[in-house]
Amino acid sequence: MVDVTSKIIIAAPADNVSAYTADPDNAPKWYKNIKSVEWLPAGQAGKTPKPLIVGSRVAFKANFLGKELTYIYEIKDYVPGQHLVMSTFEGPFPMETTYRWQRIDDNTCSMTLRNAGKPAGFSKLFAPFMEMAMRSANKKDLKLLKHILEK
Repeated sequence: MVDVTSKIIIAAPADNVSAYTADPDNAPKWYKNIKSVEWLPAGQAGKTPKPLIVGSRVAFKANFLGKELTYIYEIKDYVPGQHLVMSTFEGPFPMETTYRWQRIDDNTCSMTLRNAGKPAGFSKLFAPFMEMAMRSANKKDLKLLKHILEK
């Protein structure tokens, strides 16, 4: 099992932090490894409409550990300003990502980013290394997010 939780305090209103981070189109701006985002069809209805809702599907193209990856997340639970839970829709490494936002005061927010999953097959061998790499990447991404939102 890989389970990485990172937390940061951001000097910005919680509503601003949650709105920015819950918008997949912003992910390439604050996630160093994410290169592009594509909103995917949800069921038979065509493209997933914006804004983000439970059931939305989004494909992320990323570079991680020297490999180019495309992974699809489906939104499982979303309460704006409180939390967002998304999980991979397909792939060899099932992953759930959770964002939690907590208002500290009018201009300060605590954000928690959690990635948890159970690697299968060949990727099981690399789980300890993946956890260390994810922890390092998450800390850097949250620092970049803080820098962007505190400008």
